[in-house]
Amino acid sequence: MGKGGSSTAAVEAPAVRGAKGKLVARTDFFWDDNDEPHAARRKAIMKAHPEVSRLTGPEWRSKYICLFALVLPQIWLSVVTADLPWLPYLAIAYVFGATITQALFLAIHELAHNLFFKSPLHNRLFSMVANWPIGIPYTIPFRGYHLEHHKFQGVDGVDTDVPSYFEAQHIRGPLSKTAWACCQILTYALRPMFIKAQDITAMHVTNWAVQIAFDAAMLYAFGWRPLAYMVLCILLAGGLHPCAGHFISEHYVFPHLAPKQETYSYYGPLNYLTWNVGYHNEHHDFPYIPWSRLPELRRIAPEFYDNLAVCESWVGVIWDYIMRDDVGPYNRVKRPMPKEE
Repeated sequence: MGKGGSSTAAVEAPAVRGAKGKLVARTDFFWDDNDEPHAARRKAIMKAHPEVSRLTGPEWRSKYICLFALVLPQIWLSVVTADLPWLPYLAIAYVFGATITQALFLAIHELAHNLFFKSPLHNRLFSMVANWPIGIPYTIPFRGYHLEHHKFQGVDGVDTDVPSYFEAQHIRGPLSKTAWACCQILTYALRPMFIKAQDITAMHVTNWAVQIAFDAAMLYAFGWRPLAYMVLCILLAGGLHPCAGHFISEHYVFPHLAPKQETYSYYGPLNYLTWNVGYHNEHHDFPYIPWSRLPELRRIAPEFYDNLAVCESWVGVIWDYIMRDDVGPYNRVKRPMPKEE
């Protein structure tokens, strides 16, 4: 990761050092009484560059990319790899399957913001199609939790993207952080149920019904192995996979780089595989600009982004998270619920 100047966020995050000057792990989150930084920057950008408003709205190509480059190829791979020997099977699952699954996660992320279709209902229904090759129904719960993450970034007890105290207290050294990084997708799936459970809606039930019907059809037609492949790809995609670095890079505070910054962008080549999710400051500033127009936002308003620290490598982020003593689950910003005005 690298830094291109000072940041504009409000939280102070000095490196924590022990008696002999050695960097040591934190013992609490970074607490900040200020609002999250993106709303203020959005207002400033709109004032300086009102033309940014033309970038908002759905990207018509997204549904075709998702269906023909991700959903159908992943279903095909799940079937044709069923009888392969273990070594090529695992290689295909890691290199191709996990990468496609990560892209499906992020297609569903775009759909959560209604960026495939104008109609919110159409976005929700199509997200269930994107959910098919993942094998486990999650798109509707994800939508609810993710929109709260945007509206209440870092708010204690609401933003389930922030690690729990249990995780932070027990994930302290390289071994435990490696184990966490290997199965971080499980923590993202399980953590919300312990922090802020959702009410079950008709859309939740529809998501389960559609996914169970798809899984049953796959099981009937091809047996259990394609479903096992899909689950394996989930674990690989959310573990020690280059694209999984975005989970860490997006909002962890890295004191050695930017002691006042809580969101990082990444502008490297893996964005081509992940719907430009690396443009994360830009995305949080304008959640209704689709993946294809986020680079244009940065081009229009460089004075708001060129001074922010950036993530130069998602693989490097995973390495820093595991190996640096001053980076761990506590390296997240928390804030109290904003007071109603």
